[in-house]
Amino acid sequence: MGNFEESLDPEDWTLSRNLAHQMVDDAIGHLSQVRDRHVWQEMPDTVRNFFKSPAPMTSQPLDAVYADLRENLFPYSMGNIHPRFWGWYMGSSNFTGALGDFIAAVDGSNLGGGNTAAAMIDNQVVDWFKELMGFPEDASGTLTSGGSMANMVALNVARNALAGVDVRAEGILGMPQPLRFYASDQVHSCHQKALETMGHGAKSLTAVASDDHNRMRIPALENAIAADRANGIKPACVIATAGTTNTGAMDDLTAVGEICRREGMWFHVDGCIGAFLRLASANKHLVDGIELADSIALDPHKWLHTPFEAGCVLVRDAKRQFDTFEMHGDYLQIQERGLIAGKFLADYSFELSRGFKALKIWMSLKENGVEKFGRLIDQNIEQARYLQQLVSADQRLELVAPVDLNIVCFRYTNGIVDEDRLREINTEIMLRVQESGIAVPSDTTLDGKHCLRVAINNHRTQRQDLELFLDTVLQIGADLE
Repeated sequence: MGNFEESLDPEDWTLSRNLAHQMVDDAIGHLSQVRDRHVWQEMPDTVRNFFKSPAPMTSQPLDAVYADLRENLFPYSMGNIHPRFWGWYMGSSNFTGALGDFIAAVDGSNLGGGNTAAAMIDNQVVDWFKELMGFPEDASGTLTSGGSMANMVALNVARNALAGVDVRAEGILGMPQPLRFYASDQVHSCHQKALETMGHGAKSLTAVASDDHNRMRIPALENAIAADRANGIKPACVIATAGTTNTGAMDDLTAVGEICRREGMWFHVDGCIGAFLRLASANKHLVDGIELADSIALDPHKWLHTPFEAGCVLVRDAKRQFDTFEMHGDYLQIQERGLIAGKFLADYSFELSRGFKALKIWMSLKENGVEKFGRLIDQNIEQARYLQQLVSADQRLELVAPVDLNIVCFRYTNGIVDEDRLREINTEIMLRVQESGIAVPSDTTLDGKHCLRVAINNHRTQRQDLELFLDTVLQIGADLE
């Protein structure tokens, strides 16, 4: 057996440097020319078959690997970086954040904890979010993979705080009373999934009726809480939504907060869509009361346009969050000196191994400043109002829900009244618009009306994009008739 030992480092760093420069040049071209491309396009069978090839057992040159990616990945991406992508609620990434991801990968730190600069940056980003949300300095928080995990972390802390027993020791079967959680009937599905995963079941979440602006009805919430108390069920937590997924509706955070204080309940805000309105100027008032929450879920990969993935949860009572998740094996003993000294970040969530996702947020905020992100949020909301005006001015179109934030729900009608026919036409319009590559809307159903849904959460969008999209919708609608 010889003395040769392998590694994954390149044999020729000069060749790798040159290829890396080419990748950066291609990336800049990919972004700078994004408006000239289709938003999305269907993959041909040749590409699908390429991704069904068996595992590569032997090596091949990196430039050949990269050539495969250029041919088979870039033309067939989701398209959410495109200015006319308004499907669901994605965010549109940013180049500085992408560089941050690259540097984070080169640094290679595991953010479970440790006495490192990466851990300091992670803590600083959480501290910035606490400051921006009006939380006290001694609050806690952690970065997560996204909003679903951020909400799940918060609900675990809320459950343990209100359980009336040491849940970590006794489990949910040891609780003296079943717990109830409350949210509007427009709440994101991740909350039901979280409560099911936590062992409480879907019935532990009460869907409170919403009003004509899709906001939680406060009297209905109070009635539900009173009814549960009378039946021996303990009201534990109200989940208020700052920006519903369907329409962008904003629950009355101040009113919900007052009820929670009066009833001794946990006040959680799902702010994955709207919490960063705190950064805006013209629309900051829409999240008045969020600073009163016991916990907040945030999604930087939405209105901060952080490259996927990046979520965050903030908890007012740091000890409760720590007590919910802290656990160390013999192999992870905290020291006062050395590499593992200081705060152990994994003590605040489920994950032990954690990527360095804070860096892409840190770099983007440092480069652009908080105020610019606030202006971009206001800009998206103004664009939604502009699209609302265009829809309302055309008798062939019907606005299906009030536009309270940045989501416009409308449909092509042109005098048609049959709901089945309208569903068929508007579904086909959505699919044809997507397949044309001109834009990506999504669809939804509100009060029995199936419609197009345009979530303007994109720093590259301009008014001319909305005009082109609407012209396309009208043309396809006319063709279908």
